[in-house]
Amino acid sequence: TSEASIETAEKRGIATGINVINPITQTEIPVWIANFVLMEYGTGAVMSVPAHDQRDFEFAEKYAIPIKQVIVPKGDPAFKVSDAALTDKGVLINSGEFDGMDFKQSFNAIAERLTQLDVGERTTNYRLRDWGVSRQRYWGTPIPIVYCDSCGDVPVAATDLPIVLPEDVSLTGPGSPLKNMPAFYEVACPGCGKPARRETDTFDTFVESSWYYTRYASFDQDKAMLDQRANYWAPVDQYIGGVEHAVMHLLYARFIHKAMRDIGLVDSDEPFTRLLTQGMVLKDGAKMSKSKGNTVDPNHLIERYGADTVRLFAIFASPPEQSLEWSDAGVEGAYRFLRRIWTFAYEQQALLLTGHTTIQQNQLSDAGQMVRQQTYIIFKQIDFDYSRLHLNTVVSGAMKLFNHMTTCFEQLATDNPHKTALLNEMFYLLLHVLAPITPHICHHLWLQFSASNEAIIDSKWPTVVTEALASDVISLVVQVNGKRRAEISVAKDADNQTIEQTALTNATVAKFLQANTPSKVIIVPGRLVNIVVK
Repeated sequence: TSEASIETAEKRGIATGINVINPITQTEIPVWIANFVLMEYGTGAVMSVPAHDQRDFEFAEKYAIPIKQVIVPKGDPAFKVSDAALTDKGVLINSGEFDGMDFKQSFNAIAERLTQLDVGERTTNYRLRDWGVSRQRYWGTPIPIVYCDSCGDVPVAATDLPIVLPEDVSLTGPGSPLKNMPAFYEVACPGCGKPARRETDTFDTFVESSWYYTRYASFDQDKAMLDQRANYWAPVDQYIGGVEHAVMHLLYARFIHKAMRDIGLVDSDEPFTRLLTQGMVLKDGAKMSKSKGNTVDPNHLIERYGADTVRLFAIFASPPEQSLEWSDAGVEGAYRFLRRIWTFAYEQQALLLTGHTTIQQNQLSDAGQMVRQQTYIIFKQIDFDYSRLHLNTVVSGAMKLFNHMTTCFEQLATDNPHKTALLNEMFYLLLHVLAPITPHICHHLWLQFSASNEAIIDSKWPTVVTEALASDVISLVVQVNGKRRAEISVAKDADNQTIEQTALTNATVAKFLQANTPSKVIIVPGRLVNIVVK
């Protein structure tokens, strides 16, 4: 029976008629046999506290066992247990010399009292269990043990390591083919030289995968397992794994890494610096699995939309650590976004192919400064989101950047001398931020439109231009009767008269004023202008 079913099954018990003595209070406590005590918890004989454990509470109510409350919430001394157990930590009552103590105080005081009475001692219980590392399979690392009738279990001599698996095997039928290969398992004992038998089981795959990251660092080393390159590269900066798999692998990898540290192979204490456990993929609210028949074959979507589209959707659909709800409509939306970028690039290829010039911030017009400032505000957030692996917001930032680029392309005057340079800068940033997520389309467009002949994967990651963020121009929203109608650019130190005049003469605002004279103009510094018309 599973542990979960034991916990949730109907609680049944038998009174033994036996009592035990509480060593501190010297009161008698009845002994019951119950069906919900977990063998993995304690010794199988445990103290029942009905007022403060829900399963004990339900058992005591069923068999009319007295329920003695010994804890009250902190600050609520009159609290009484009634319909359910109080399982939160609080303050002790009905506990003699320990009354009024909180959890930590009472924990230590009771432990000391039991030690004084010589009926108990402090100990730490671990839930770790022995790890059965052997597997009855061919594909794996051979276990370097030889069984000898005279010497017993003998390790393979270090000079005979590594044990190399034979390649002329027949993988037909169940079980490991090594068991049927005398040429592999019939060996001489490393101790006495008599005929012996080599182990045919191989190690659990976790054994190999728990240290390979250091072996990769010194891949060409053939005289020892590792060299100093392992210390240069380790520990791993970022571990990414499925939540179901990462927990066990992390446990084993930490164990083996610390063992390697203790014998001097590596000098770091931990194998990994940061962990990200990615979420599940759901379909109609349920976890995708073959047994449920609700899996989506990505190959069909890749054939129809391309790998970039599928990657973009999967990353944009949810934060990486949360579950992803599959949506065919979401895939279509990702495809439309990439198609818009492709179409824009080729429609404006004349500008993109001629605008590769260095931008001098102090030479930009006010409108140009505003465009560049907003560009780097968006990019700075994307750069930050990448650093903390908020990949879904990286995609939303790329969408903001593209919308900003297309809007500025329409709004900037054709004769603006920096229009093409600003457009190219935005396009340059857009391709870089999307390249890790949609590498194929970005690789193509980069080679097609950038001034560089190198692939985008080899180009330097862009940095934030701080002088662009510190623009002398600010953007203000303009409202007419409380409704947003336009956006204006003004000098950071512009006075109210200049701000008001700029807002009133804006072409879009003028259209909504319809030649009416404003009754009031309200300016919120650094934010907006609200024009009131009666």
